[in-house]
Amino acid sequence: MNQQPHSSVTTVLTKAEKLEQLRRKIASIPARSDVTEPATPSVMLKSVGEREPAPIVATAQSTLRMLPVPTPIGDLLPRGGLARGTVVSVDGAASVLIGLLATVTAAGGHVAIIGMPGLGLLSFHEQGGNLAKLALIPQPKDAAIDCAAILLEGFDVVVLGLAGGGVTPSRGRAVAARVRSKGSLLIVTEGQWDGPDLRISSRVSGYSGLSAGRGRVTGVQLDVAAAGRGFQQRTGRMEVRDDTGQLRWASVDDALAAGVSPLRAAQ
Repeated sequence: MNQQPHSSVTTVLTKAEKLEQLRRKIASIPARSDVTEPATPSVMLKSVGEREPAPIVATAQSTLRMLPVPTPIGDLLPRGGLARGTVVSVDGAASVLIGLLATVTAAGGHVAIIGMPGLGLLSFHEQGGNLAKLALIPQPKDAAIDCAAILLEGFDVVVLGLAGGGVTPSRGRAVAARVRSKGSLLIVTEGQWDGPDLRISSRVSGYSGLSAGRGRVTGVQLDVAAAGRGFQQRTGRMEVRDDTGQLRWASVDDALAAGVSPLRAAQ
């Protein structure tokens, strides 16, 4: 009589069990205040290249806990940065989202990115981002929002890629309340989120470095708009340009003053 070959037993975890494992891993990560430099009351932040630093770790009494952004984007915002405890919608040119995240990690902040397997990590690095401060969850499947809610516990910024989907208002309010209680920043992109505290949208408006169809692209010009609770929409034109092998942010006026010749994008 032939015996059936021995087969190993594979344990299939339920969604709840997977989330519980993730919660335990997050619980083992030191709190944000535990990973700052010893004997230093606050970490001074410097955005990629330009803005005067601001503290990433606020005191317990502070109500204006800001995260740094590239200087031209900060010029559109009332307080020059992104406030902890808020939800920000970012859509349009990928360079804007990458620039925001690179600036935070360059200043010592920790970022988790959920559901964005195609994010340009090379551009992130070229903009001065710290890959050691970045956690990637590229394929969360149907647990993306649950992952975001858990990761808000241990990260300064959590990016939630919605892949063209949306979040119901009731679910959004619950996650937003957790954002406020944990003092983190939630960035939502590539989908619908009702009532964010701030919206940042952008589009490519031109390129630099080409002449008569020759040369190489040395900069990308962007039209960026920001609107939020308590202030009307503000717009600005800015550029991400190659500055001796590293990408830097500048206003278009600054780029022109430096002798950079723009070329409009094809309409």
